[in-house]
Amino acid sequence: MTITILGRQPAISLAELESLYGAAAIRRVATDIALVDATIRFDRLGGVVKAAEYLATINSVNPQKAFDYARQALPEFVSDFPDGKIKLGVSLYGLAMPLGKQTANTLSLKRVLRDAGRSVRVAPNTEPALSSAQTYHNQLTSALGCELVMIRDGDKTIIGRVTHVQNINEYAERDRNRPRRDSRVGMLPPKLAQTIINLATSTTPTLPSTTLLDPFCGTGVVLQEAGLMGYSVYGSDIDERMIRYTRDNLNWLIERGAAEFDRYYEIADATDHTWRPPVNIVACEGYLGTPFASEPAEPALRNSITTCNLITKKFLRSLHGQLQPGARLCVAVPSWLVRGRTHHLPLLDDIAALGYQRIAFTHADTSDLTYRRDDQIVGRELLVLVHRPTS
Repeated sequence: MTITILGRQPAISLAELESLYGAAAIRRVATDIALVDATIRFDRLGGVVKAAEYLATINSVNPQKAFDYARQALPEFVSDFPDGKIKLGVSLYGLAMPLGKQTANTLSLKRVLRDAGRSVRVAPNTEPALSSAQTYHNQLTSALGCELVMIRDGDKTIIGRVTHVQNINEYAERDRNRPRRDSRVGMLPPKLAQTIINLATSTTPTLPSTTLLDPFCGTGVVLQEAGLMGYSVYGSDIDERMIRYTRDNLNWLIERGAAEFDRYYEIADATDHTWRPPVNIVACEGYLGTPFASEPAEPALRNSITTCNLITKKFLRSLHGQLQPGARLCVAVPSWLVRGRTHHLPLLDDIAALGYQRIAFTHADTSDLTYRRDDQIVGRELLVLVHRPTS
């Protein structure tokens, strides 16, 4: 069993996990915590910020009892650690304890290890739970790292040890240091690109010959993340400049030694193009329209909605005849939060007529699958579809 600490939008994280491991393997423990009865591949998950191995469950929600248990068990938890200074941290989720008392208890764990002859450095808490950045920078997932997580689960407490944390430096490298970027076509975060790919994937394992198509490839963020996951990639875009940018960015990724994968690009209008087969998976950020910096007037908003709806509908119609029945895709389409109201593409009410069925998740509502920062007007609604034959 793997303990997963979910990202800023937990519904999207849960849908991602469900896509990869199935609904039956997942149990939500808290708003931002889920247990997964599977061995996860952490490096491909965009929506999980930490993962921990399960250690124990105690029959209490008193965090003091969790610390008391940890003091007894800690020497065994670290018995196979190599020589060197242990990095120790503790994160509480759903458990109430004053921060000063939590710090005192963490220092008591340090004393247990020092009494056992180990040198220890503690990662200090400014909140009950250490952030992913604190976990990463304090090297708490290294061979000498030990971050204990204590998580309320109903009337019990789960204790685990963090084994993985998102590599924020590597994400920043792939996002900001690529040779080609263009804010005018959107700045898709690599983590979100990973999630889009995973939502387009069923529980079927990745095959060596699996090709992922991005028909709106832009600067190639989805393709770079797909290549790192082991897919062959196929990108197209209506703008020749974007094809050049994608090629430069993927070449840069490969030259860094990050991965080696088959890739193909072509200039194409996604609304009427015939892609070369086989296309196994489709994952993309579609056309998002005008990137409004402030709330638009009604005519400008309506114009953007109409344009995006038309392009997306034409694309889905064109793609439908090129997919095998049951093929799955994830398209990030725009939604607009203006004057307190969310506006969606009208085509979402007519998905069946286009030959698709929208995936319903067990652990997440489709209405919550919109990626939007607090200051954004245009969000990315994650449309997860499965191809259905039309009569």
